[in-house]
Amino acid sequence: MNKEVATAALAVADIGHGASVMIGGFGLCGIPENLIAALVEKAPRRLHTISNNMGVDGFGMGLVLEAGLIGKHTGSYVGENRKLEQMVIGGQLDITLVPQGTLAERIRAGGAGIPAFYTPAGVGTVVAEGKEVREFGGKSYLLEEALTADFALVKAWKGDRAGNLVYRKTAQNFNPTMATAARVTIAEVDELVDIGEISADEVMTPGIYVNRIVKSSHSEKRIERLTVQAGEERA
Repeated sequence: MNKEVATAALAVADIGHGASVMIGGFGLCGIPENLIAALVEKAPRRLHTISNNMGVDGFGMGLVLEAGLIGKHTGSYVGENRKLEQMVIGGQLDITLVPQGTLAERIRAGGAGIPAFYTPAGVGTVVAEGKEVREFGGKSYLLEEALTADFALVKAWKGDRAGNLVYRKTAQNFNPTMATAARVTIAEVDELVDIGEISADEVMTPGIYVNRIVKSSHSEKRIERLTVQAGEERA
């Protein structure tokens, strides 16, 4: 089955107002740049975005925020985006902060069909407010519910037209788990090859989880923060 879509715009064409959207990446590593840009161009409002972080000002998920498309956000880290900081302090955005490991496990659980799980992370903090706490083996654990979404936008290094995906190094991050946890998964890849060109042993996300696949038209692959020693030249 050929799941290739000609453009990023066509790939996100049915993401409507109020949709929940998982967006892969960690910082700026492994983000689906072209799918994000197409989403901003389409401009569905009141989105519930789920991602580890909100990117940076003027790039990646920061563009979705600046376009006023996000009504609710679930994530772990907000420190690199001034716009997000201003909106949260000003009460303009409904945001739920989740410990990073818990966020990853909530998404994994959603993809695995597990409705909830217990974790020690967050016990005795504001994270536990309104949630069930139980004791196992003399230790307290917090009940966390699984996360799923209407759509997942993920980025892979290589994919075939059946949707089988291969990631490179740290660009795996949240992408493989998000690919399993959405009703519709849309993958952006740097290399798109024919079916059969990816060995079964190389596949990291099987095509059964992927509904659409599109080749990146360009990929900036920005570095979020570049720190060098005195006297060294910046890359």
